[in-house]
Amino acid sequence: MIVRQFLEWLETAPAERRAEAAHAMARAYLYSDVDDEARGEMEAAMTVLLDDPATEVRYALADALAVDPRAPRHIILALAADHLDIAGLVLTCSPIFIDPELVDIVAVADGGRQAAIAARLPVSRAVAAAIAEIGEADACVALLDNPDASIAAISLARLAERHGEDAAIRDRLLERTDLPPDIRQMLIRQLGDRLGAFVSAKAWIAPDRAQFVTRDACERATIAIAAESATEDLAALVEHLRVTGQLTTALLLRSVCAGNISLFEAALAILSHMPEGRVGGLVRSGRPSALRAVYQKAGLPASAFEAFAAAIETAREASHESVPVGRHALARRTVERVMERYSAITDGEANELLAMLRRFAAEEARESARTVARAVRNAA
Repeated sequence: MIVRQFLEWLETAPAERRAEAAHAMARAYLYSDVDDEARGEMEAAMTVLLDDPATEVRYALADALAVDPRAPRHIILALAADHLDIAGLVLTCSPIFIDPELVDIVAVADGGRQAAIAARLPVSRAVAAAIAEIGEADACVALLDNPDASIAAISLARLAERHGEDAAIRDRLLERTDLPPDIRQMLIRQLGDRLGAFVSAKAWIAPDRAQFVTRDACERATIAIAAESATEDLAALVEHLRVTGQLTTALLLRSVCAGNISLFEAALAILSHMPEGRVGGLVRSGRPSALRAVYQKAGLPASAFEAFAAAIETAREASHESVPVGRHALARRTVERVMERYSAITDGEANELLAMLRRFAAEEARESARTVARAVRNAA
């Protein structure tokens, strides 16, 4: 009876009234105390409304049903395939969907529907992985903006690989505290390369100079990333640096001079194929012969060994002093000790390392001066 009367009324009612009726019908289905026969007729009437030519009618239906788990499943699925404003409502809100369904929808949907799924509360790791793997940029932005999305490290890596050049996605990734250090370093390097190419194209500085400046900045950023990373994350960072050709002797020496011996130890462990705990014990043992053995096994240049030995010895001595040594002061002291060892060396690679150390010493001197100036201003 309900369906027949409703269908007859639909033939002449204006769209605005049909939308009101659709919303009321859906609310009655969810909340009215009726028998199964009446509920079945209501469901049939709502199914008929799926074919209404007026989008406001179908939107009214979606608005009433979207958040309720008792909504008829076939109606929700049909609405999810409707116009974006209608589909987005149910894809974002409906608890009817299970993860495999959402993954399948992501695989075939346009960016707007993908973004609607990315905005769900919550988003599981499986759904986040699908969006990271094939989602359009807008969907990936929505995923990263979702505080209730669970995103695995491998999915963050895919987001960086696929959309790392998109400023909106790159900035959101770099703001995350759970971004793996190797992915953070990759994004920073990409950004540096783009900036270097930009200033070269504008002819602001020579291409060789631009390349040098960006590489130097990337090395500083890499060491800062390593310093802030958990020990268990350093192996992945080192492996990334090795594969991309960034794991240089200069980078490792600069890291040790900056007080980050853990990155050096992780690099030695990977290059020598030895357990990291064993390598750490040899490096910190205070025995030059033990350090030399693992250093040689890692295949690092013999000409640079004395520099690493001097830097590690200086750091070990500072750790035993009764008054803690400030980071910048320790870095300057370390560089001075290393350059003393290098004073009589004329090897080409050694000279390059010496030039790097001089730049590093100048940087630390400036940072130390800034620290003192800030302290004076704060005390005033």
